[in-house]
Amino acid sequence: MFNHKKIIVTVCLTATVVFAATASMQTTEPEKPEWKNLKVLPKKISKQDLDKVMDDWRDALGVRCGFCHARNAETNKNDFASDAKPEKEAARKMMTMTAKINSKYFKADKDDKTMTAAITCYVCHHGTAHPESIAPPRPPRAPGQGQKPQAAPAGSTPPAPPAGSVPTSPVTTTPPAK
Repeated sequence: MFNHKKIIVTVCLTATVVFAATASMQTTEPEKPEWKNLKVLPKKISKQDLDKVMDDWRDALGVRCGFCHARNAETNKNDFASDAKPEKEAARKMMTMTAKINSKYFKADKDDKTMTAAITCYVCHHGTAHPESIAPPRPPRAPGQGQKPQAAPAGSTPPAPPAGSVPTSPVTTTPPAK
């Protein structure tokens, strides 16, 4: 009878250990965040991927989160779901534009949420929120750098041709003096 109790206790302890071990080994899928008000980015984007996209935009525009996201007056924190700032809608439109360009011309994946395609925000913005729409004027070029040389003033000696160049005017020789 004593052996019988020993066996039952051993089986129960073993079963408890096995049950506890298998319960702890079960992998639970990481909890997917429930994002509010995602209109352009994938609804099931991970926090890590969302942070990467936001960091890329921040760097490309040289701004901080508050540039697009309104502050909640009560909590004094960014309200990421709010559409109060027009910059947020502009960012959505620009992301849609770059996604269309990338899918049409560069064959980027439809759900390329990390913006690894050819056209990104940085292509135009270069770290500024409001990029220049026209190029700044070029500085004047030095003579010989693509500009036509200016004519020499009347009565002056023309400049010497560059070393090693072929003469462009006829060469005259004077007979030696006797």
